[in-house]
Amino acid sequence: MDRTHDARNSNSKFEHRTSNIEFKRVISMQNIVLIGFMGTGKSTVGRRLAQSLAWNFFDTDYVIEDVTNLSVTEIFRRHGETRFRSEERIVVKRLSQQERIVIATGGGTVLNPLNWEALAKNGIMIGLHASIEAILSRIGHKHNRPLLKGPREEIEKLWSERQKYYAKADFTVDTSQKNIDEVVNEILAWLGRMDNCEFCRVAKD
Repeated sequence: MDRTHDARNSNSKFEHRTSNIEFKRVISMQNIVLIGFMGTGKSTVGRRLAQSLAWNFFDTDYVIEDVTNLSVTEIFRRHGETRFRSEERIVVKRLSQQERIVIATGGGTVLNPLNWEALAKNGIMIGLHASIEAILSRIGHKHNRPLLKGPREEIEKLWSERQKYYAKADFTVDTSQKNIDEVVNEILAWLGRMDNCEFCRVAKD
């Protein structure tokens, strides 16, 4: 089952009023890519954002699960992180070649410079940040988070080490104390303010 979220056919009651935003600027961009640590809200925000833009939504972890017929947890348990990152690289390469989609990446996706290069070439990189306290309160030690099964100290270390990668985003929203609507609206407002700037990567013919 393809877990792509087709925003145009969504039955969700959620709707953003974006008539005041010049989406011709956004449409000139290839993709919008959400990056950040686990539990910052990338998947949930991505679906809502895609709906607002009438674009399709892809979560890299879900695509990997569809391709391999294994959950992320099973891939880690049976084959290790190396296999997962290999599958992730393939999925990122494929998604980055599409146009006008919203992509939610895994927490470690952009640690690979090849992934970053592919995603940033055709997309705007939006970072979602949250405090370690907010992340732990949201996801705790869920079984579907293979890298979050250690003690709090290890999770904090992982979170801290990855911040330098997320800091390269074109725009960042702190989701620690914001609901989904607030996060999505902040992203849409930022996109609406954009002119022909260094972040506006126009699709090449």
